[in-house]
Amino acid sequence: MGAAAAEVVAPRPASASGKRRSTTLRFLFELEKPDGLLPGTAKLPPPSPEPEADSLIDKIASCHRVFTFAPGEREEERDAKRERLVEVLGQVRSAGGKQRALDHRVMVALLKMVAANLFRAMPPSAYPPLPPDGVDEDAPAMVLAPSWPHLQVVYDILLSAVTATDGKALRNHVDRAFLSGLLALFASEDPRERDRLKTVYHQLYSKLTGERAFMRRSMAAALLRLVYEAPAAERHCGVAELLEICGSIINGFAVPLKEEHRAFLARVLLPLHRTRWAHTYHRQLAYCVLQFVHKDPGLAGAVVTGILRHWPVTNCQKEVLLIEELEEILEVIDPNQFQNLAVPVCSRIARCVSSCSSQVAERALYVWNNERFLELATSSPGVMEKILPAFVASVEGNLERHWSKCVQQVTASVKALLEQVAPDLYARCAADLAARRSEAEAAAAVRDARWRKLELAAAGAFK
Repeated sequence: MGAAAAEVVAPRPASASGKRRSTTLRFLFELEKPDGLLPGTAKLPPPSPEPEADSLIDKIASCHRVFTFAPGEREEERDAKRERLVEVLGQVRSAGGKQRALDHRVMVALLKMVAANLFRAMPPSAYPPLPPDGVDEDAPAMVLAPSWPHLQVVYDILLSAVTATDGKALRNHVDRAFLSGLLALFASEDPRERDRLKTVYHQLYSKLTGERAFMRRSMAAALLRLVYEAPAAERHCGVAELLEICGSIINGFAVPLKEEHRAFLARVLLPLHRTRWAHTYHRQLAYCVLQFVHKDPGLAGAVVTGILRHWPVTNCQKEVLLIEELEEILEVIDPNQFQNLAVPVCSRIARCVSSCSSQVAERALYVWNNERFLELATSSPGVMEKILPAFVASVEGNLERHWSKCVQQVTASVKALLEQVAPDLYARCAADLAARRSEAEAAAAVRDARWRKLELAAAGAFK
């Protein structure tokens, strides 16, 4: 009877919908406890992680052992580790494909495993010291890491984890020590590792907005160490990849440029032209410099001055690259800027025209085939009078005594072009050149006569 009395309540008028609301004791208790807990019951703990997460963490923990791929290691154990790494990669990619964030414990285990496998001391360089001319025919074309079968999968796991995690969650797991460790790996001589590392580091830069300034400073410090602290003959691995990242970053700089970005150009990028290994990263370096000139044409003067300051003396390959870079810069400046830069730039190119290296001489002569350069030189008032005398001397000298017939043919074509563009000025410069040569020959004859008199006098004194 007590149960029946508990459930009996006073009748209530029917609602407009005709449905009768529940009036049980459970309903009355729920009115007092909106969270749905009955009196005397405790709140249940949060649900435990999925069993798949525990299994994945155990699998990740089994991948901490590092194999050097030395002859004494068992191949079966190496293959078993690679299989486990591939399984981990598949599960990480599966979580990213389902737009599902990785569990916190899984991320912690993943980054520990990545650090254990990637962060290591680099072996001694396999490249011999570079000679001053920048050419080493005995250097190996490529140095490959023997542990790459494992490293490749580890890099793929890291990239997949970074891609599948948003920036806010990523900040809780990736600290500055981890970023510095990744940056140190750019010293690897294996180009495959540097390429994967470039992708991962760039992805981290795009997601960790709060660490971008630190990452830029770290890259600048690494590049400066290579310029000022590394031995001159030591190969600079990783510079090209770092400059590729910098080029993408520079492309996103807002205009007007900040003073920090201008300082990066003057203190980091321009000094990179001075190293013997500039040919290994010059394409990426020239792209970065040209991006600065595009965003602020007023920097062209400082850029050209910096390039001319680091001009090589015996490195012909580097000379060719710098001529190409100067030509690209001249294509984006206006005539007013060219008037200020014409004399130093054209004087250097004219000296390259008379170079003993056929490659340097030909590349310098081909500058006149550039329509933009020809337009700037002929349209700017007073420029041809300043730059043509140096070119005339180099052109005439090549036609008379250069050893390469190919260079002589290209020189003849340039001479015909110059005579067509400025015939009177070219004739006047040629006449001045002939007069200077006659004066020099006369002075040399007088000097030789004086030496002969001195020799005769000395010979008579000792008789």
